[in-house]
Amino acid sequence: MNTTQMWRSDESREKRANSSNRARLFYFGAAVLLLALMFLGFQQFYLHGKAYPNRELAPPIRTLLILHGASMLMWVLLFLVQPLLIVAGNRRVHMMLGRIGAVLAVGIVILGYRLAVEATRIKPPEMRLWGLDPKQFLAISIISITVFAVFVSVGVWNRRRPEVHRPMMLLATLAVIPAALDRTEFITSLYAGTVWGAVFGPFFGSLVIGMFLLALKWRLTRSLNKWFAIGYAGLVFSSASIMQLATTRAWDQFASFLLG
Repeated sequence: MNTTQMWRSDESREKRANSSNRARLFYFGAAVLLLALMFLGFQQFYLHGKAYPNRELAPPIRTLLILHGASMLMWVLLFLVQPLLIVAGNRRVHMMLGRIGAVLAVGIVILGYRLAVEATRIKPPEMRLWGLDPKQFLAISIISITVFAVFVSVGVWNRRRPEVHRPMMLLATLAVIPAALDRTEFITSLYAGTVWGAVFGPFFGSLVIGMFLLALKWRLTRSLNKWFAIGYAGLVFSSASIMQLATTRAWDQFASFLLG
């Protein structure tokens, strides 16, 4: 290999390393953003132990609310720490926390399903959220948690393929962040009552954030991660489908089964 070839090879390796570090820092930045949004939406819960909007936690589901809120906070904090461990070269701790994260995700899914059903049982039948009654709105909770579980499963299965693993974990978090955005009035006021709100309901804000993050990563790394793009497209499709499914007779029958 001549000097020119060696120089080009070194330059290529340096570019790949720089791109990889930018990608890792991108996921850290995305985690910071999602953590801030989650805290903003659930600030009354985390600071005052109250439900939105400034209500006492309902006694029948108080324990479930606390456990679910704590587990989601741990999930986002873990998502924030993991890319920093890779940048620091501490892969052993990263892998250990990854196993803890997988167990935590299972707990989030179980708690999420249970909380969704129990919360629906105590809501007044005349209550409306995004134009849906409690039984219809249950579709948003149940399917969102299912989408979260699917993304996490794909991410864990591909844990040795960072180009798949990292965007799947980000998309999993985006799938459940609408719960926080729905409690942030200055955000939901931007699309509630619009065609976007009618089609995507409480998911529209998270889809906009996802589009921004996809474009930002493309800009930072100078390449489009096809797994991120495919996963994001799936998130858009599932979000629109949930709002349509929620008003069908099939969902009404399934929700009646879940509610006993």
